Amino acid sequence: MASFRFFIVISLVSLILISTLTPSISKTAKSDDVELDDDEDLRFLEETEGKKDAAPSHSHFNEEDDGDDEYPDLDDEEFGNYHDFDDSDSDPYKEPEIDDKDVVVLKEGNFSDFIEKNKFVMVEFYAPWCGHCQALAPEYAAAATELKGEEVVLAKVDATEENELAQEYDVQGFPTVYFFVDGEHKPYPGARNKEAIVTWIKKKIGPGISNITTIDEAERILTSESKVALGYLNSLVGPESEEIAAASRLQDDVSFYQTVNPDVAKLFHLDPQVKRPALVLVKMEAEKINYFDGRFVKTAISEFVFSNKLPLITIFTRESAPSIFESDIKKQILMFAASNISEKYLPSFQEAAKSFKGKLIFVYVQVDNEDFGRPVADYFGVSGDGPKLLAYTGNDDARKFVFDGEVTVDKIKAFGEDFLEDRLKPFYKSEPIPETNNGDVKVVVGNNFDEIVLDESKDVLLEIYAPWCGHCQALEPTYNKLAKHLRGIDSLVIAKMDGTTNEHPRAKSDGFPTILFFPAGNKSFDPITVDTDRTVVAFYKFLKKHASIPFKLQKPVSAPKAEAASTPETKVEESKESDKSSNGGLKDEL
Repeated sequence: MASFRFFIVISLVSLILISTLTPSISKTAKSDDVELDDDEDLRFLEETEGKKDAAPSHSHFNEEDDGDDEYPDLDDEEFGNYHDFDDSDSDPYKEPEIDDKDVVVLKEGNFSDFIEKNKFVMVEFYAPWCGHCQALAPEYAAAATELKGEEVVLAKVDATEENELAQEYDVQGFPTVYFFVDGEHKPYPGARNKEAIVTWIKKKIGPGISNITTIDEAERILTSESKVALGYLNSLVGPESEEIAAASRLQDDVSFYQTVNPDVAKLFHLDPQVKRPALVLVKMEAEKINYFDGRFVKTAISEFVFSNKLPLITIFTRESAPSIFESDIKKQILMFAASNISEKYLPSFQEAAKSFKGKLIFVYVQVDNEDFGRPVADYFGVSGDGPKLLAYTGNDDARKFVFDGEVTVDKIKAFGEDFLEDRLKPFYKSEPIPETNNGDVKVVVGNNFDEIVLDESKDVLLEIYAPWCGHCQALEPTYNKLAKHLRGIDSLVIAKMDGTTNEHPRAKSDGFPTILFFPAGNKSFDPITVDTDRTVVAFYKFLKKHASIPFKLQKPVSAPKAEAASTPETKVEESKESDKSSNGGLKDEL
């Protein structure tokens, strides 16, 4: 009986101890759970987002050649690349029939041997769906046929099939054209048409200059070639010939010839009795003839040809684009005008251009040409029929300057001189500043960029996007979600800017979308390019790592229950609020 009582006492004591310890154990466990909540939420966030809302994870953000974009590459570099104005559609590509029997097809299996066995080889790396490659194909094939029998071979590689070969030769875009000499390759820098390819190759594999001895030869050349330099010499061999041949190798896009025949010289608009050596440049342009009057040495000849080989005004088209963008003359003055008013202003524009040969390229953009003129005008923010003049520094710098005044020869010349002397103030496009800007994602335009992005007291994440960009559209839900969860952090701004209608010197994009981070207190330095996965978690971790001002993501906290007596109606409302509060955390909000 005593033992039974002892057992009962021990059991009661044990129950009391367990009852006493349980709250603290429960509290400790609950505390541990709280500490784990953040990690669990972030993991769940990543999982949920990947399944439902996020764009596919990529380590690179730039959209460079989506076929379904309205103007595929105006973003990228902007007016900086003439391929930007291709209008290839998104339908599956059907390869046209082209007679390319003289173009050799190379693959990884025969590439090295072929290059080793042939001294001169031009190789095009292409993609069958690429609109620029399609445009080049007939010109390339025609060049191969014309050069058949010469000491050179034109070949092509389908880079979509020969991936390793394309990577080995650092193919970044299509088409990429290399010229191989004894196995060593360099990029082909010339225009992408038959005449330019043939002329360039002949200079690389031959003496660089050809003789004209008969009238028939002279007439054929004058009718078939757009730019020709003729030396009227005392002899077809010797120092004079050597100087002009050396100059020809410095000017890839002009054909050089020499003659001693007075009748040939006359056909080229030279006086047969002129003192020799003499040189003339003949072009199929408004300004047809330029006479050389310097010392007959290669540098002077080359500089003369370089300064005069371009037309006074280049009309922007697909065919003329290479002469604009691939020219050694980077700075341009562009006139935007509709075709029905251009005749009134082009004469003054052309006359002013004569003062800037070899210094500036004068370009006429026909704004009512929907294929090329309108996209260029849109890129520069030009609307209406014009005329409107802009100065442009070219691909590398990409600054623009607006001409303000009457379109006269004197005022255009003064504008050109100020441009060359760097006395003009740059112009940057901007939409109107939004009247309200209270959203989670702040809207940045050119004119409020300094106020929002360059605020030294804020860490700012900026997305530069294009409305037509598919990658930008896919990213938008993720970006909005990120901003929603970080909206309570005063030191952090999540922002976006339409890069097609707004510009700023500190907002340089390599494509759409480009995401830049501007740390607080360091706005004088270049921003950090965000190169991470396109998930809320990845962006959050990037910001935690790089933000100058530390922050912590606060989880929503449930409101305390009311102590007042509950009616059936208030119980229902409390139940709803309780559900809402319990589901309001980071996990279920997403």
